[in-house]
Amino acid sequence: MVRIKSRTIAVAAAVALAAGALGGGGAAAQAGGGGHKAKPTVVLVHGAFADSSGWNGVVSRLARDGYPVVSAANPLRGVASDAAQVKALLDSIKGPIVLVGHSYGGMVISKAAAGDKDVKALVYVAAFAPLAGESAGDLAAKFPGSTLAETLKPVALPGGQTDLYVDPAKFHQQFAADVPARDAALMAVAQRPITAAALDEKASGPQAWQATKSYFLVAGADKNIPPAVQYFEAKRAKAAAVRSVKGGSHAVFVSQPGVTAAFIEKAARS
Repeated sequence: MVRIKSRTIAVAAAVALAAGALGGGGAAAQAGGGGHKAKPTVVLVHGAFADSSGWNGVVSRLARDGYPVVSAANPLRGVASDAAQVKALLDSIKGPIVLVGHSYGGMVISKAAAGDKDVKALVYVAAFAPLAGESAGDLAAKFPGSTLAETLKPVALPGGQTDLYVDPAKFHQQFAADVPARDAALMAVAQRPITAAALDEKASGPQAWQATKSYFLVAGADKNIPPAVQYFEAKRAKAAAVRSVKGGSHAVFVSQPGVTAAFIEKAARS
């Protein structure tokens, strides 16, 4: 008899659910029949120095609980252009959406979902939630505690742009201190760079959290975005719920996928 690990089943289920959400024809997309209300599609947007695979632990749990899930590939080139790509993805999904952003991904979802009535809730996971005129850099410096700048390695690009990486030797302690060292080492190798211009780009226009219910998961030991910044944002947004993860690093969605998934489901149920 062939045994298949439950994690494999969960990931396969996530793929099937995502296909249903995007195509509109899957069982998840049609779950509103028979008196059962369809669950919203959860769209996950990663931030700088991460990629979509970082959400795998969260995806497997959401899929197990019957949520359609899409993990977006964030280009990390600029707030407006990245938001336009995420907005195009949102427009392709039928039905209600819970939109989740980690780190710089919060900048992106705040722009992408502005005015989108299908987005029923926003979840900020150790993330930025700007007002027009604020950049990620502005918010990170609003309160003391961020040590990110001293760990960055710049790479000059053709055309005058600069990519930023976290020095792999410093990645574990800076970005993912509560992730096992072996896993953090792999994350450091697979990290996706962000342009310096993206971190300096000011948010513009209405931000989605100003009109859409928001939820904030605060990483209590974050060295990229100080917890004080995350609490400030949550208070300013009049968040529907705030949860702090004691000792949580900036990569709290990797180290605490169960807590993260449960918090997302709390927003989805609302």
